[in-house]
Parts: sequence; structure tokens; C-alpha cells
Amino acid sequence: MRPRALLSPLAAAAVVLLVPPLLTSGTGADGGTNIPGLRFMVPNTPGGGYDITARTAAKNAEDAGLNHNIEVFNLPGAGGTVGLSRLVNERGNGKLAMSMGLGVVGAVHTNHAPSTLADATPLARLTEEPDIVVVPKSSPYKTFGQLLAAWKKNPRAVPVGGGSSPGGPDHLAPMLMARAAGIDPRSVTHVPFDGGGELLASVLGGKVKFGVSGLGEYRDQIESGELRLLAVTGAERVEGFDAPTLKESGLDVEFTNWRGMMAPPGLSEAQRDRLIRFLAELRRSPQWRTSLRTNGWDDAWLPGGKFGRFLDREDDRVDTVLKELGR
Repeated sequence: MRPRALLSPLAAAAVVLLVPPLLTSGTGADGGTNIPGLRFMVPNTPGGGYDITARTAAKNAEDAGLNHNIEVFNLPGAGGTVGLSRLVNERGNGKLAMSMGLGVVGAVHTNHAPSTLADATPLARLTEEPDIVVVPKSSPYKTFGQLLAAWKKNPRAVPVGGGSSPGGPDHLAPMLMARAAGIDPRSVTHVPFDGGGELLASVLGGKVKFGVSGLGEYRDQIESGELRLLAVTGAERVEGFDAPTLKESGLDVEFTNWRGMMAPPGLSEAQRDRLIRFLAELRRSPQWRTSLRTNGWDDAWLPGGKFGRFLDREDDRVDTVLKELGR
């Protein structure tokens, strides 16, 4: 039987009405990216970099027609390792992905987590960005040089806050800054927070003298004047912001953070490939490219096994730095 030849006009109309639009049009159906029930887990509190990345990815994917009704939920705790344990326990679940980054690599070490990233399935590294040094608008420090002078004079009296556990980017960056400035990193008062949202409240409330985090998390507060941007940790200045690099400020430090997505262990090859294909199509979408520019993120695409090998190198790097810091 040849369905197209024998369908009456009335039957054909019924088929059009009964088949969901997702299956008849859109990039999601044609590219095989539609994963019904897809969920993104954020392993820290709302407002942090993992949270912004996951929610941006979900919205961009929906706007681009790659998927529909992606649920984003937060499961904070222990620098992201509570979420990582949940991910590992979801073995075989091809409808779950976790937003993560360098902070989780460090938290696994410092929290002696029972689950490691090697227990999960690497999907892709998505973005890279410099960290930033910020103070509240009420701070007496108008320039990075002023902050650095006070920090060098009495490191313990100038606490720095970061939105990641020890070993994460917001801890490694100030430790590298301290070492380059001739400050013993062990004398630095570092206050870790479980995500950029918690850190923001402490910076604005004066509980720490300065904060180190990602630009995408605090762009709105910087543009509104609530926060003063003193420096960026990358190799170049960030377009649209009048803040020097650390090297311009006299510190021989270049540092960037990255973020990506992991999936549970035990996926079939088809499940893993479908998730990676979804992220690859998201990366190609104009919506995602716009979000990269808006948040000051650089494209850092590294899929599958390449991402896994990168994670192994990052794990070794973090382990080495933590040992040098005596942790």
C-alpha cells in the first residue's frame, strides 16, 4: 500500500492535525536533537556560572527549535560534588545532563568526593572566559593597584571571596595572583561560596573586600554601577569594559575558566551521541552565538573523548596546584 497515493484529502488533513509540529518541522526533528524529557542539572545555587550556562543553553535550544520544555533544576552542595554524585547514580539516563566546569574538578579533590568526573560521561566543553576582580561601589579601592597595595600590606585583612570551592577557578585565580604579587598564598583569607549568587551578596554586603568570579555572572551589576570592575584575568581586555588585564597591572598571570556538560555513566553509544549532537547543533545556532557575545564567553568546543582527555589533564593540573598550596 502506498500511503501518499491512497490518502484521501480528508485523511491527509487528519494526519496533519494529529502529528505534533515538533515532528513535522524544525531543526530539532530534522537533526535528531529532540530528546523528550531532557533535564539540565545545576550543581550549585541559582545565579552562578553553571546556572546561567544551563538556563541560557535551555532557552537558546528551545528558541532554535532544537528541543522543547527543557527542565533546569538546581542541586547545590559541596562545590558541585552533591550534584555529581546524583549524576553518577543516574546510570543509563540519557535524558539528563549536568552543567559543570573547573570548579567541580577542584571540589572533587578538596571535598574528597566519593564520585569523580571519571565516573561520568563527558559530553562537551562549551565555553571559556576570564575571571574578573570586583569590589562594591562603596569600596575605597578605585583601581586594582590600590587593592593590590592593601592586599600586599596585610593579606589576612583583605579577604577575597570566590564562587567555587578550593581548587576551583575562583580560588585558583586569586592564589595565582597572590603568588605573582609576592604574597604567600597560605596567608590569604579566601572565603568560598557555593556559586556566584552567594558570592554576590557577600561582596555587596562587604563581608569580603573583593570578589573573583566570571564576567557573565556580574555583567548586570557592573553595568548598573553596583560593582566596580578592577581587572580581568585573561590575556586581553574585555570589549566594552574599561578594566586592565592582570599583566597590565603588573602581575604575570593569565587565567581562564571553562564550562561544559556531563552525562550519567552507562549510556549507550546512541544516547551519548544524541546528546553530543544536540550540543553541537546548539553551538551552531545564532541564539547561542548571540549569548556568547552577550555574556563575554569564548567558544571552547571540545566534544566527547577529547573533552574527557582534557578533564584528565585539568585534574592533574588542579592536583599539582593544590599540593603547591599545601592543601
